[in-house]
Amino acid sequence: MDVIIALLLPLAVVVIMFSLGLGLTFADFRRIVERPRAFCIGALNQILLLPVIAYFVILIFGFTAETAVGFMILAACPGGAVSNVITKLADWDVALSVTLTASFSLTCVVTVPIILSFALSHFMGTGGPEIAIASTALTTFLLTALPIALGVILGRFAPTVTARIAPGLSKIAVVLFAGVIAAAILSNWAVVSANIARLGAGLFALVAALSLIGFAVSQGLRSSPAEAKTIAVETGVQNGALA
Repeated sequence: MDVIIALLLPLAVVVIMFSLGLGLTFADFRRIVERPRAFCIGALNQILLLPVIAYFVILIFGFTAETAVGFMILAACPGGAVSNVITKLADWDVALSVTLTASFSLTCVVTVPIILSFALSHFMGTGGPEIAIASTALTTFLLTALPIALGVILGRFAPTVTARIAPGLSKIAVVLFAGVIAAAILSNWAVVSANIARLGAGLFALVAALSLIGFAVSQGLRSSPAEAKTIAVETGVQNGALA
């Protein structure tokens, strides 16, 4: 089971990121320049607020060692495709959501190794595993930035092919991700069942705090209601597959 997870999880992440890239255009990234306020607020929440809130949740719930590192890894990851779907269904600012998701899926090549290195050192000390920053950055790049870039390029130069494969690929990505998560839970059921109450409360507190504080910060910095709600979702919903 562990071998299946080890093989399918990276594949699921790549397919999800590639399908996200298929839905992007170069114009999406130009919105960073056109709408700097909303993007900068999203960056503030994602890069600074998210790890800080996760750190305080860890302290409040008394998580230690591997559990604390797991929380910080989750906090280091960008919003996933799920945040785009939620924003679309709620009829909020889909363009902003997609731009934030894509941009932070690219910048996480830098942020994930840094936060992971801090978490291992701070929560596990000398007992933690060694981390190679360059190797972690390369792995993150291959799982996120590269498939997104390939998806954008394919969409730009082969729009007909993109239109034909994008819907089916999105469904495949969802099925792959759901299958991997189900396999991970089943193969670690003893660990999950023994920790679900405590970890579940901590994870709920993390998502709730991130969403509420992300919304409050966005409104405090004069984002529109739709932008504030979109940024709150991007802050609170992380890419669990990448984590």
